[in-house]
Amino acid sequence: MIIFGTKGYLYQLAVLTLLCGNCGNPAAHTLRKRVTKFTLFFVPLFPVSTKYRTQCTFCGAEQKVTAEQAEELQRQGAGGGQGGRPYGQPQQQPYRS
Repeated sequence: MIIFGTKGYLYQLAVLTLLCGNCGNPAAHTLRKRVTKFTLFFVPLFPVSTKYRTQCTFCGAEQKVTAEQAEELQRQGAGGGQGGRPYGQPQQQPYRS
């Protein structure tokens, strides 16, 4: 019997101050990367999909961003503080697709 499937990983890349398109407040936004990997016998082998999103910490609204936009936002946020969390550290939150 061969056991295969997928597993999701959530990484927080940056915390940025942006103007929210939903609530209109200049609030902190988290830039997150979600990677889904193919697994064989519970061992992650290769990424199947990668998605980027920003989430407003004031109202909770999420917005999809492209990989290019995510890189640009990371470059903008590199000059500011990141709240003590280094880039690319996984969060301890359940994965939601």
